[in-house]
Amino acid sequence: MSDAIIVGVVAIVLLIAEFFWLSKSLTKKVTDRLSNDQHQAGVSAEQILKRANDEATRIEKDAKSKAEAAKRDILQEAKEERLRNQEQLLKDKNEHEREEKERRAELTKSEHRLQQKEESLDKKTDALEKKVEQLDKKLSDADSLHNKAEGIVAEQSVKLQEIAQLTAEQAKEVLLDKIQSEVTHEAAVKIREAEAKVKEESEAKAREYITQAIQRVASEHIAEVTVSTVALPGDEMKGRIIGREGRNIRTLENLTGVDLVIDDTPEAITLSSYDPYKREVARLTLERLVLDGRIQPARIEEAVERARKDVDASIKAEGERAMFESGIHSLHPELVKLLGRMHYRTSYGQNVLSHSIEVAQITGQLCQMLGSDAALGRRAGLLHDIGKSIDHETDGTHISIGVDLARKYHEHAEVIHGIESHHGDVPARTIIACLVQAADAISASRPGARRENLENYVKRLEKLEEITHSFPGVQSAFVIQAGREVRVMVSPEDVSEDAMILLAREIAYKIEQNLEYPGQIKVNLMRETRAVEYAK
Repeated sequence: MSDAIIVGVVAIVLLIAEFFWLSKSLTKKVTDRLSNDQHQAGVSAEQILKRANDEATRIEKDAKSKAEAAKRDILQEAKEERLRNQEQLLKDKNEHEREEKERRAELTKSEHRLQQKEESLDKKTDALEKKVEQLDKKLSDADSLHNKAEGIVAEQSVKLQEIAQLTAEQAKEVLLDKIQSEVTHEAAVKIREAEAKVKEESEAKAREYITQAIQRVASEHIAEVTVSTVALPGDEMKGRIIGREGRNIRTLENLTGVDLVIDDTPEAITLSSYDPYKREVARLTLERLVLDGRIQPARIEEAVERARKDVDASIKAEGERAMFESGIHSLHPELVKLLGRMHYRTSYGQNVLSHSIEVAQITGQLCQMLGSDAALGRRAGLLHDIGKSIDHETDGTHISIGVDLARKYHEHAEVIHGIESHHGDVPARTIIACLVQAADAISASRPGARRENLENYVKRLEKLEEITHSFPGVQSAFVIQAGREVRVMVSPEDVSEDAMILLAREIAYKIEQNLEYPGQIKVNLMRETRAVEYAK
């Protein structure tokens, strides 16, 4: 309402100011016009003044009437605005009273709920206090019972010691011994069950795979010998080979490093040497000298040199033949030459190259049956003894030499691992390494595949018995089946049936660590309990 009055007053002031401004402006205009008219028409000053006054009076009346009308409109608008403001104030007051009423009702409800919660909390607190009191009482009762039980246990412990005539420490030792025997028994039972289960599931398959692999590989089983025989056209050729005062045979033996045995065998000479390479050079030399007929020291030197060149040329052919028979491609040329040299290398009387080819073929067959990489398996099998080609020229075992050669010529990592683990010096981590071990043992243990001199054979058997007798509880041990099995008799008082299983494992492990042997050795433990009584 005050805003409307202020607006009305300002409007009236503006109208009055406009009225005076218009009056002054009109008076000036009329005066100017009358002055012009007087100057032009010569009208008298009084007439001009009279007309000016009349005009000013008329304008003043019009301005007053307009101002009154504007005043009335402004007052009417102010009155209407005041009525509208009063209505709005009344509406706002009612709305405020309604909201205030709702807030008071909500507060009343909240106070009521809070009061109910406080009452419920008081009840729960009372119940909790009662439970705490009950628990305290039970704890005190439990403490008294515990003290009473401790006293009873102490009394019973004293009585038990008096009855058993054992101290607490002695009783603990008896109990621990009993538990240890029970645990040993349970461990042996578990081992038996696990072994039986594994044997049932794996022996049949293993026999099938190995049998099929062996049947599919056709190879000779005759071991290499250290002598070669050269046929002669007649016995008179023996004298020409010996030469005057034995100069021809001495020259031949000195140049080749082979012993020539000329005995009563008709039309034949025996060449004896542990080195197949030297024996082959001597054989070719002698055959060519016999065919040529000119046998003299100078001619012998020429024939020996030619024979060595021919044998060196055949080395590459043997390496390529080994690759072809093993189904292997893209082998480094230097490795091919080293493979060829293995043709003139023997191990326990077995040709190393023939053995490597056989191992490659068996490994490939086993890989195919087990779903592994057959090509990689054949490669690892063929190269597993590659170190034997130069082991007489380089320091180190044939395994370390073979690993160095394979790394030098960038062979696959599994091939290198198969070489370094095929004798068990390094634990096998891949299927191919395990299969190379198995194929190597199969090839070495075939009937007639290998032979060893009597002295080494006897030493191995003696060492085997010595290892077996080093364990406590062993009464006697017998090596049978040409060193393939050791039969051990144990004392029944020192070794129980359950401990026999653990003892057999320990003996086998020590044999593996301390002996080198082809194939495998079976450790067979026997325990005999006798009861003797006399009838009188």
